[in-house]
Amino acid sequence: MPELPTIGESLSGFEASTWFGILSSAGTAKDIVQRLNAEIARVVKREDAKAQLLSQGYEPLTSTPEEFASYIKTELAKWSKVVRKSGARAE
Repeated sequence: MPELPTIGESLSGFEASTWFGILSSAGTAKDIVQRLNAEIARVVKREDAKAQLLSQGYEPLTSTPEEFASYIKTELAKWSKVVRKSGARAE
């Protein structure tokens, strides 16, 4: 359907990606969160782990817990707007 515009041609600034992250229970002590983050980042940065993730099509990234929380909030706001605008409803 060559006459059908792409999403990028139809919606300026459209961006969608899949991401994965590790979360802990609300109220987990900050020192435990920081330690888990440091250890996970250390493993993800190892060459063997990085190669394994890349071979499966993942782009391994790390951030601070605060940066990840901010990213999640941004994603929730973006996709909540899309769902509201679409009129989609849970059945």
